[in-house]
Amino acid sequence: MTEPTTEFRVPVRQLLELTIPAALVGILCGLLLIGLSALASVVEGWLWDDLSGLFGLDRDSPVWIVVILTLTGLLVGLVIRFAPGHAGPDPASAGLVEPPLPPRVLPGLALAMVLMLAGGVSLGPENPIMAINAALVVWLGARVAGRVGVPQWMALSTAGTLGAMFGTPLAAALMFSELDPGDRRIPLWDRLFAPLVSSSTGALTMLLLSDLDFAMDVPAYPGIQVADLAIAVAVSLGAAAVGLLAAYVFTPLHRFVHRVRQPVLLLTLGGLVLGLLGVLGGPITLFKGLEQMKQLPGMVGETTALGFLAFALIKLVALLVASSVGFRGGRIFPATFVGVALGYTVAVAFPSVPTALAVGSATVGIIVAATRSGWLSIFLVVAIIPQATLIPPLLFATLAAWLLVTNRPELRAAPLDEPTPAEAGSGASLTPPDTTEEQGSVDRT
Repeated sequence: MTEPTTEFRVPVRQLLELTIPAALVGILCGLLLIGLSALASVVEGWLWDDLSGLFGLDRDSPVWIVVILTLTGLLVGLVIRFAPGHAGPDPASAGLVEPPLPPRVLPGLALAMVLMLAGGVSLGPENPIMAINAALVVWLGARVAGRVGVPQWMALSTAGTLGAMFGTPLAAALMFSELDPGDRRIPLWDRLFAPLVSSSTGALTMLLLSDLDFAMDVPAYPGIQVADLAIAVAVSLGAAAVGLLAAYVFTPLHRFVHRVRQPVLLLTLGGLVLGLLGVLGGPITLFKGLEQMKQLPGMVGETTALGFLAFALIKLVALLVASSVGFRGGRIFPATFVGVALGYTVAVAFPSVPTALAVGSATVGIIVAATRSGWLSIFLVVAIIPQATLIPPLLFATLAAWLLVTNRPELRAAPLDEPTPAEAGSGASLTPPDTTEEQGSVDRT
């Protein structure tokens, strides 16, 4: 005999009741990201353009690069040392989503993030803005709608910030479907209803109020050939191997630099090293990397394959140093630059390989290694190179990279109290927020 099936009814009214709060959360997340990014842009212009001019130097001057990165390290170190809550936990060992921080920590974290972005550090805003938005949403939500629990507010904040950060709700939709959060008796789209509302309004806010655009000027992909599948797999495996090498180095480096117990000294020395790396790699290896990667197509005629490889490796080392010493930033955006630069390395070294295929395959490879998120890697490449014909070979490239990185550490340092580097693990860096209660109770019929 077959067991009787149990049918569940999802309370549609509760879904509708969550629509307005979810929409407001998405708008708030988008506004906070826009505001902090705009502030960082103003500070960047003052530091790199106005202040350098007072000393008769250009912003690309090697001396100025070293001075500003060292100064940035000093300032961020002072914030971490003296701000309440020390600007949050060490991001090197944190995932993209962590438990909400106390509100008193947020001013220091926001200041550390703005200084990091403005100072040219090779990290993105991902981790700090996720933490800031989550803490504010949870704090406000507890006061406005106390019956909605912390996991639900966390899910809305995560979705809203992802939508704003990538400029589309598809980012949150794909990543949440990959995580499959909440009570699995409830259909997935019912569980994702409120987060997708938040993600959509976050993305709309970003698109309406900013000029966010990931697309690069890459030659059109001429169309798939059977050989392209092998090329995509090979390039992706090579990039993933580079990402794995960085992952194996990350934890030992993190532990080594933290022998320096004083954050001001550690961040200042880290800033000095980043400045020297910036001089070695040039201005294109500074900052989070999204705008810089758009400059790479214009450098094809004047840069060799070894030159692009140098850009990629210097950026990767800068990412590891910046994250290890404690700058408050994320690793996804600079890792994307590394992938694009590796792709151009292949395209320039082997002109018969389509540029779009090389860049896309290298990027999915290193993003899979860094994040353990197949959907995020594919989404980022489609955003960078919006060509639908690339999707089939990119899927093969992603699957090949996934097999290589499975059961190996991701690009995330083990906490300092853990005994072995391998314990960084191979799980997804995006910790799934528990949305079990988000849709309310489930009625049996």
